[in-house]
Amino acid sequence: MRDLVFLPGFMLNASLWDDMRGDLATLGTLHFGDLGQDSSLDAMAERVLANAPDKFLLFGFSMGGFVAQAIALKAPQRVLGLGLLNTSSRPQSAQESTSTLAQIALAEKAPFKGLTSRALASSLHPDRAADTVLLQRLQAMALQNGKEVFLRQLSTLRDGSYADLHRIACPALIVASDADRLRTVEESEEMAQRIPAAHLEIVRNCGHMTPMEKPQELFAVIRDWIAASKL
Repeated sequence: MRDLVFLPGFMLNASLWDDMRGDLATLGTLHFGDLGQDSSLDAMAERVLANAPDKFLLFGFSMGGFVAQAIALKAPQRVLGLGLLNTSSRPQSAQESTSTLAQIALAEKAPFKGLTSRALASSLHPDRAADTVLLQRLQAMALQNGKEVFLRQLSTLRDGSYADLHRIACPALIVASDADRLRTVEESEEMAQRIPAAHLEIVRNCGHMTPMEKPQELFAVIRDWIAASKL
């Protein structure tokens, strides 16, 4: 059986994949990377590699997609296939960096109460922005991670890997959602154009949290790509 490694996004954890876990287990042995212990993408990538099987399929969601790109570039002989889900390869803009530093300054002084309701709502399709079940699940993951992880992950300034994407030789699945308010379809298209063996899929009527909003559709995309790529 194949090994599959999954990486979560900002202030998320392995619970992100709960709605897909049973289906994903039919594809192979599941492993879930920990992105909460380090404050740089490089260190996160090294930690995942240290705990991953010798060879594996790698799926990174949102922030985890940046880490997944770093892993694929660091250890191309180990990553047999790469899934980049609702993510990007663009570096952090000056405006984003300024905003991040301001968030860090505020967070260091105050007790951590989770993510703001605005931040949580913006991660979902507009029609589901008031879905209390999804919002509570997202907030529960944020609270489980806590303040130290929040500060570490905020400090993870992206330098981007756009210029190096052409070096990723393994099959790559790139997934975007048409109503994602945090990552655009254009960002996914950029990655698909740069990675030689890339396949782009767009999930319809879905916000940023594709594994939770459209778990069955996302699973079908992953399953069919693995079969088509003979992985």
